[in-house]
Amino acid sequence: MSNKSLQDILDNSGNIVDHLRNVQVGAYVYPVVASEFTNWRNEVQAWRETAVLFDQSHHMDNLYIKGPDALKLISDTAINSVENFPVNKAKQYVPVTPYGHVIGDGILFREAEDTFVYVGRSPVANWLLFQAEKGGYNVELTIDRRSPSRPMGKAVSRQEWRLQIQGPNAWSVIEKLHGGPLEKLKFFNMSTMNVGGKTVRTLRHGMAGAPGLELWGPYEDYDFIRETILEAGAEFGLEPAGARAYSCNTLESGWIPSPLPAIYSGDELEDYRRWLGADSYEANSAIAGSYVPDSIEGYYTTPWELGYGSFIKHDHDFIGADALKAMDPAAQRKKVTLAWNGDDVATIHASMYQKDNLPYKFFDLPNANYGASNFDSVVDESGKVVGLSMFTGYSWNEKRPLSLAIVDPDVEVGSQLQVVWGEPDGGTNKSSVEKHRQYNVGVDVSPVPYSEVVRQSYSDGGWRKNA
Repeated sequence: MSNKSLQDILDNSGNIVDHLRNVQVGAYVYPVVASEFTNWRNEVQAWRETAVLFDQSHHMDNLYIKGPDALKLISDTAINSVENFPVNKAKQYVPVTPYGHVIGDGILFREAEDTFVYVGRSPVANWLLFQAEKGGYNVELTIDRRSPSRPMGKAVSRQEWRLQIQGPNAWSVIEKLHGGPLEKLKFFNMSTMNVGGKTVRTLRHGMAGAPGLELWGPYEDYDFIRETILEAGAEFGLEPAGARAYSCNTLESGWIPSPLPAIYSGDELEDYRRWLGADSYEANSAIAGSYVPDSIEGYYTTPWELGYGSFIKHDHDFIGADALKAMDPAAQRKKVTLAWNGDDVATIHASMYQKDNLPYKFFDLPNANYGASNFDSVVDESGKVVGLSMFTGYSWNEKRPLSLAIVDPDVEVGSQLQVVWGEPDGGTNKSSVEKHRQYNVGVDVSPVPYSEVVRQSYSDGGWRKNA
């Protein structure tokens, strides 16, 4: 961390909302992995029809937590219960601030009695590092940060590689690699398997809606493991997914990957903001979109809004527990998928070819987000804001632009609303923004997950099945 803190940055900004909306970093980048191997359309189709190899080796932090107080640190910071958290099990871990707002989420792997690994974006890793230091926990923490967004030809190395084999043919690929039948463990259970004579760790996962595995091991084995998987999977139609395809699979499965960490205000969080450096993710996390609230709190979310209400368990004391108890779950916004009108999006694209008019905000394919956290106003026919669209792109499988959103509790599936696409006043000064006009896009309020395949295939439970 630098000597200058996040709090220093905010104190000098004059307006926190304006500062974050004009951060020059721009869009969130999925680094190192090639943008495409064949083309993103085939790669997207592969997770629905054959099999896909997702490469997660570079875009997430890995935080290794070891020691007698490791489980206590997790329990004290998680809305989740740790009562049923045996070795060789994983959990989706969600921490909140003392005010009950979400910091982020990620996956916690319990690899041994006192050994855990957090895998996810930086805000949660930073929160755990701070709490461990502040609370005097008897733990040893090692952070392996995500790879550089733009390595510019320099060598990149991680402590571990991390790959996923997903799709309807995934298990055929897995058993061919293993050299025989492999037990289909319950969702989020861990084991091992054989890949090319090497033993690798596994997590039963299903990110694409069909039974699959996440695999990981020492980074020095990365090339060998990847090539072995691709060779074994060729006969089953296995496609390696590039960064373009990978970034949009969440549109079908319903996970909002980048809520703004709710740490920019509140006296109880000032020490944390002074601990975070000016070079931290939080200080350089660009907000994009048409929604401009009066204060930074307008961007904060609660667990219920992101679909994590069922995770909250008051069988333990944790940071933010009292604040969550004081909230009315029925009054919280809810997560939905918005299916965008194709003709409206075609109009946005067509504006690029009209030389005499300022174009509408560019809608990139398949991932249309242009900030680290994205917030577009969702409005009703009177123009009233009734929700926030938070992750936007195009699903080749569904042949439709989609976004993941949180909307007021009285908004029903089947309603027709509009998303205000593009920023006001011609756009902010972010590096990812060109001068543009706004356009109101018609959207159908739809279930989450949007994909019927995912809704019916997630038989292992969790928030997707609950939805």
